[in-house]
Amino acid sequence: MNNRNPAGLAVIAAVLFLALSPVPISAQTAGAYPQSAAFFAQNSGAGVPGQELLKLHAAGKFEEVRTKALARIQDVKDDIDAYVGLSWSLVALRRYPEAETWARRGYALKADPRLAQAIGESSYYLGKNENALRMLQEYIASYPEGLRAGLSYYLCGELYIRLAKYMHADIAFSAALRYNPSNPVWWTRMGWARESAKRYLQALSAYEQALALNPNLADAVEGRRRIQARMQG
Repeated sequence: MNNRNPAGLAVIAAVLFLALSPVPISAQTAGAYPQSAAFFAQNSGAGVPGQELLKLHAAGKFEEVRTKALARIQDVKDDIDAYVGLSWSLVALRRYPEAETWARRGYALKADPRLAQAIGESSYYLGKNENALRMLQEYIASYPEGLRAGLSYYLCGELYIRLAKYMHADIAFSAALRYNPSNPVWWTRMGWARESAKRYLQALSAYEQALALNPNLADAVEGRRRIQARMQG
């Protein structure tokens, strides 16, 4: 996005961080189908490289990625992109324990920040707050312009709310909104962080921004009502 400031994001990140061979076939099958080795490998998924699996993930074909990535990893155990595609697809399928397990297996082979992100995101949903925060921060530090940077900042904001670090949450949500300024839910959550930090004028501004994007968002409506009642009374 044009309104992102890399230097500004670096400062925000610093503040937050101060607070881590084809599947073999039988001889009988090979005899019946002369080109079957390559054919079966491709169709089982073992012949689909990780880069292609990431494209399938980007297309939203999460279940297809899951099955083909498992076959690929069984055959090519060091295809890190296959682990990334598998882990992110499992997160999208809400299979969080599996996502964490496979991301950790890949991360043990190579400490790829994308796998750190997958560990962090799945850990967030599993309630492993400190671990989630550390791994998401690792991804942000390595890929401040990555595809999942905005989401990772948002999850950090939610984690800081869980930890009652509301100023940190405000900073994280502010960073997330640089990537996706049209997300009314994120504006609302920033409003809640500011309200919890007793920064009422700033909270009202965030709630009003959320309502400008979605006038019917109940949490933002209630947040604005609370702030206005406090300011009047």
